[in-house]
Amino acid sequence: MNYPTIANVLGKLMIVTGSSMVLPLICSLYYGEDDLYAIAVSGVIIIGLGMPLWRIFRKHQELGLKDGYFIAFFGWVLISALSGLPFMIHGSIPAFTDAFFEMMSGYTTSGATILTDIEVLPRGLLFWRSQTHLLGGMGFLTLTVIFLPHGMGGLRLFRAESSPGQVITKEKFIPRNRDTMIWLWGIYMGLNLLETLLLCLGGMSVFDALCHSFGTVSTSGYSPYNASIGHYNNAYFDWVVIVFMFLGGMTFMLFYHMLQGNWRVIRINTEFRWYVGFMVFFCGIVSWILWKEHTYGSLFDSIRYASFQVTSILTTTGFTTADYEQWPQAAQMFLYAVCFIGACAGSTTSGIKVVHYVLIWKFGVAAIKRIFFRPMSVISIQMNQRPVESQIVDLAVCYFIVNIFLVLGGGCFMVLVDRMDYLTAMSSVIATLMNIGPGFGAVGPSENYAFISDVGKWFLSWNMLVGRLEMFSALVIFYPSFWKR
Repeated sequence: MNYPTIANVLGKLMIVTGSSMVLPLICSLYYGEDDLYAIAVSGVIIIGLGMPLWRIFRKHQELGLKDGYFIAFFGWVLISALSGLPFMIHGSIPAFTDAFFEMMSGYTTSGATILTDIEVLPRGLLFWRSQTHLLGGMGFLTLTVIFLPHGMGGLRLFRAESSPGQVITKEKFIPRNRDTMIWLWGIYMGLNLLETLLLCLGGMSVFDALCHSFGTVSTSGYSPYNASIGHYNNAYFDWVVIVFMFLGGMTFMLFYHMLQGNWRVIRINTEFRWYVGFMVFFCGIVSWILWKEHTYGSLFDSIRYASFQVTSILTTTGFTTADYEQWPQAAQMFLYAVCFIGACAGSTTSGIKVVHYVLIWKFGVAAIKRIFFRPMSVISIQMNQRPVESQIVDLAVCYFIVNIFLVLGGGCFMVLVDRMDYLTAMSSVIATLMNIGPGFGAVGPSENYAFISDVGKWFLSWNMLVGRLEMFSALVIFYPSFWKR
């Protein structure tokens, strides 16, 4: 592997991270709270560590695919560790394990927290906590690619950080990698600014609007309030957040084509149709259950609360407006099922993703037709009106199966390590591996992850990274052959 160039990229990554602390620093200055020193010192330390790596190893060579995977894995670990410095220096999260967990959760857009009282934190640290969603939602390696010289292997970094679903859908809409990243970040920031404006128009403060926008479009879930979006009990805010969670779950390629006036791409996109279908079905069935069981006073409220929670979990956002563990068991069961789906490939979401379910369904239907009805035929599996290669179908099936094994194995591990009940153990693994955040049981919407042991927190942090890097990029480095020439 090309270690000098890897060091150069990691140095740039640290410089970008340290420089991004300017906004929380301004926030701290504006509100005059006691976190100014912690944020300023942390930014200086991180930039100071990154600057020598960038300056010393400036002779760029092209990155190989192994280099990309190495940077993707260790870059997330390194930045999560360094980003916890403001909380440790300030004293609000003094333990390194807890600070690492909180930042890994932020960057991986999981939204799981160890904070028992979020609202006591000063606003500068709260803003930095939410800003990790902004950086991690689109993937901070994609931001780093913008600053890489041409020909240095930015595509390999993008591939290492991207989902297998993007391999399936073959999303590449601009020839030059840097231009692609600029378009992606432009669309992403545009959605954040639009949501911020709409929330402010509804009466939310600029600070709250920014924090919640960072957590919505990135489908992450950190809020500056203990009760999340439910703090406001405002239908307008709920529906704005629902819309932008849905948009955050869409393939960002579709936004580019919409801006170009190419609406046909949306009409023929198989995954998007399934995504809308999943959303309508689960929102409808949960709304019906809540209305039938008289959980809320009206049909409109049932639709509002059900749509918010289904959208939040399906897009792996993790915002809440109600304690859904107080809902009827049938509604909870459907929410539990939604945890295993995820939204679209090429979006800011995590989870198994809709595209894999589409391929597995089509593969199953084709297999039944071959076995029982047309044994001599060759049946083509299609996505977006194009045939899909058999290797891609194998990848989708493999990805689904390994996710299920990771959930089962992780649940058993958490039961043994923390001696928690099976519902909490399984839910903690699902919520972190799928980057959802709140789950069920002792890690439910009104609870947190503070009670879990250090070993359990490191394991769940690992799950968050595996889920964010879509599994293969995080697991491949453990193959002995990866380290061989």
